[in-house]
Amino acid sequence: MTSATASPRYSVMEATKAAGISRQAYYKWLNRPKTRREIQDEELLALIQRLESEHQHSVGSGKMVRLIRKEGSLSFPVGKKRVRRVMKANGIKADYRQPRRNRKQAQTDYEASNLLKRRFTQSKPNHVWVTDTTELTYGSGNKVRLHVMLDLYGQAPIAYLISPTETTQSAVKLLSLAIEQRQQKPRIIHTDRGSAYVSYAYNQELSQRGILHSYSAPGTPADNAKMEHWWADFKSIWMNHQAKAMTLAELEVQVKQGINYFTTKFISIKRNDLTVAEHYEQQAI
Repeated sequence: MTSATASPRYSVMEATKAAGISRQAYYKWLNRPKTRREIQDEELLALIQRLESEHQHSVGSGKMVRLIRKEGSLSFPVGKKRVRRVMKANGIKADYRQPRRNRKQAQTDYEASNLLKRRFTQSKPNHVWVTDTTELTYGSGNKVRLHVMLDLYGQAPIAYLISPTETTQSAVKLLSLAIEQRQQKPRIIHTDRGSAYVSYAYNQELSQRGILHSYSAPGTPADNAKMEHWWADFKSIWMNHQAKAMTLAELEVQVKQGINYFTTKFISIKRNDLTVAEHYEQQAI
């Protein structure tokens, strides 16, 4: 007996009659050769799906066009409208939302210590570095801190460190790792007013190395906007698309791969669609 909830099935004759077309026209359409545009769309869709997977399903149509042009593997040109159409028809969209943040007015009492004054665009490497920490978890609620040092020139991740908690020792160790990696020290390091960064030991380390310390005003993440934006990208584009790490070792692998992704694969329109690595190679020429 046919279930009452089963979907009704129609014969070709019934379907074509309901559509107001002949069976001959239906079979002619069914067996017709694909048009050049349909073949191109299939090739374009395959490339979009590969790039989406490679970039953690976090690429919108505008950036997808730039990635396609950068790769240069298609034999035909595409524009944003065509890419958007193919993505929409196949249910492909960026799984990425920039978190909203409340921006407070910077307090005038701290203007003197904010040497950077939101001059985030730097024309040469190793002039201004910014740093901060964020919380990551693994297993059953285990927490660690990820410390990252960025060069404002190209927003390049220089060094990173995972520690159990946010401590002055960890902040100092990251500084040493970054200088060792670059074989050069910055003129300025900009931080927020976290306990590790306002500590005597950290500031003594900077002073001994001849590095100026610039601070954000309290409660003003906009003073360190590039670092905040990098955290948002790192978590939304990379960490949120990884399987939950059950061990610290698994989390360390995910972080290492994420740092590598943002160095060698992630493009930015502010770098003329170059990766960090390509941006530095161009500067060295």
